Amino acid sequence: MEQQASPSHNELTLEEELALIRRGAEEVFPEEELAEKLERSRRQGRPLRVKFGIDPTTRDIHLGHLVPVLRLRQFQRLGHQAVLIIGDYTATVGDPSGRNKARPQLTHEQVMENARDYTAQLFRFLDPERTEVVYNGEWFGRMRFHDVIRLLSRMTVARMLEREDFQKRFRSEVPIGLHELVYPLMQGYDSVQVRADIELGGTDQKFNILVGRDLQKEAGQSPQVGICYPILLGLDGKEKMSKSLGNYIALADPPEEMYGKTMSIPDSLMEQYYELLTTVSLAELARLREDLASGQVHPRDAKRRLAREIVSLFYGEQAAWEAEAHFDRVHRERQVPEDVPEVALEPSRLNDGRIWIAQLLLTAGLAKSTSEARRLIVQGGVRINGELVANPDLDWTVETGAIVQVGRRRFARVVLRG
Repeated sequence: MEQQASPSHNELTLEEELALIRRGAEEVFPEEELAEKLERSRRQGRPLRVKFGIDPTTRDIHLGHLVPVLRLRQFQRLGHQAVLIIGDYTATVGDPSGRNKARPQLTHEQVMENARDYTAQLFRFLDPERTEVVYNGEWFGRMRFHDVIRLLSRMTVARMLEREDFQKRFRSEVPIGLHELVYPLMQGYDSVQVRADIELGGTDQKFNILVGRDLQKEAGQSPQVGICYPILLGLDGKEKMSKSLGNYIALADPPEEMYGKTMSIPDSLMEQYYELLTTVSLAELARLREDLASGQVHPRDAKRRLAREIVSLFYGEQAAWEAEAHFDRVHRERQVPEDVPEVALEPSRLNDGRIWIAQLLLTAGLAKSTSEARRLIVQGGVRINGELVANPDLDWTVETGAIVQVGRRRFARVVLRG
């Protein structure tokens, strides 16, 4: 499969540039304004200012965090200006988006310490020459209290409570701090300060991006266009990628681990991962989708290519091929002890040929309880035929002869009675 080239917008038609920008997007709003901004940019020879804000509330970055960053890089390659806002002040408030309780507040010193690690990782992907880095403490740190009151006066409580997460907490009588109500205004005011033409974010950021449009209109600016991307699902295929859920691929994972984790994702996630995390062309993805549907390409082979693409993104093509060779050597060739004990399963006790993975570990003597089995899975310590099991709720389709592994040295071979 060929990879998608990255021409500048001068080498593309407006329609082609729009198609690249729409790639993987859940929503573009208002879409007609995006076309107008791009056309004006071409006519005036002025790159668009594309804003992406990060709140460095943690040092741990995974692929889910990377999705809008890769789209920002796409804008850079199209000739536009990336504006990376480091939320050294918004991070101390904590973004309530998607939260059913308040985030813990961090000190400014903690945020700045996290920011150093965060930005170092992001600049593995972004072009420093086309990236304007600003800290929103530059304007919020100069505000006096009457400036804060003036900003608050631009939003009503009723409008703020339109947010779905606030509605849920209000109905459930879960406390909402006044500082949390300020957050969307702060993010929106960032857009005014940097005169953003476009803002990128996850679907959980739509409300905040719309607030930015409102504040820009009041400031006499052309309002930004919002582009929201789907929240990347984790290795379990059910929940958003999250370190706390143990279903994540970290940017700091070594190549072999990154490759192995990618191979563990459900087949249903491949299309999302290809579209959001790789540069494989849209035309090629369409052909791959057809070949998978017709059976011309086996899902395993498509996933192997995906794993190489993701490892290449961080470590280069050579490291990707070496990671695949390691995976094959350790897992596909099943270099396991010769005297692996067997776990015999009764077909009559299976659920349509399936068994809960935690129950399998318990039955095989690889865990003392289903609770321990769940913990081992969440910690990334369980594999079947060399592929990582990330979902503790998995109903595994029983495969005679399959090798179940816990940690480095504990194995069991699955057999069916009768």
